[in-house]
Amino acid sequence: MRTNRLTKQRIKEFLKEGKRFDGRELDEFREIYIETGVSKKAEGSARVRLGKTEVIVGVKMNIGEPYPDSPDEGNMMVTAELTPMSSNRFESGPPRIEAIELARVIDRGIRESKVIDFKKLCIKKGEKVWTIFIDIYSINDDGNLLDAAGFGALAALKNAKIPKYDDKEEKVLYGEWTNKNIPLNFIPLSCTIHKIDNQFIVDPNKEEEDASEARITIAISGDGTIHAMQKGNSKELKIEEFNEILDLAEKNYKKLFPKIEKFLK
Repeated sequence: MRTNRLTKQRIKEFLKEGKRFDGRELDEFREIYIETGVSKKAEGSARVRLGKTEVIVGVKMNIGEPYPDSPDEGNMMVTAELTPMSSNRFESGPPRIEAIELARVIDRGIRESKVIDFKKLCIKKGEKVWTIFIDIYSINDDGNLLDAAGFGALAALKNAKIPKYDDKEEKVLYGEWTNKNIPLNFIPLSCTIHKIDNQFIVDPNKEEEDASEARITIAISGDGTIHAMQKGNSKELKIEEFNEILDLAEKNYKKLFPKIEKFLK
């Protein structure tokens, strides 16, 4: 069931006073908890709880051919499944637009930030490389699946071990792992900022997300570098508003990274 007009109006009235229903500041995330190694079959995995929102992310690896324009680099594919158990708004069957968008936003943030050193995933130039599959599953949707999935993807990549490969038999020995991790350069973070009336908030719950008029997901690193951005919803943004969003994203990275880093060690 979607949020009704009265609740949306009350959300807007609260935000004008700098308040949120759950008592958080406008730029405050809900409590974050990350558990890694939740799947014994995946090369890497993570469960993320962001308030009541929960996702599981798995990383699998296989051998494939490189793309023609990058013969010495590994590949990556991101998929998302928004399960009916996580929300009555989701249905079983082929991926719908929300799942496709989620996967593409996470893919772009990881790919454009160059967080994975794809050249180190090359086995034989032009012939064989490692392909990384990142699979996202929603467990409970109480808003901001985008950032929860982004945190989960990075945690699962950080946790992943490269499986053993039998070069003579040309097959991956699933269930047997090397002591090598997926080569990562650094850890960027995903930060999604929503506009409701003239206010900007982070980490909306589901009711706030329904009231959102515009959103931007930003992949940002510690030095303030913006690696990727994706806008959603129909409301336009002014240049000065966009600058405010960028400042808010940088501010949130500095607050979020120490909280997330402790789960990645």
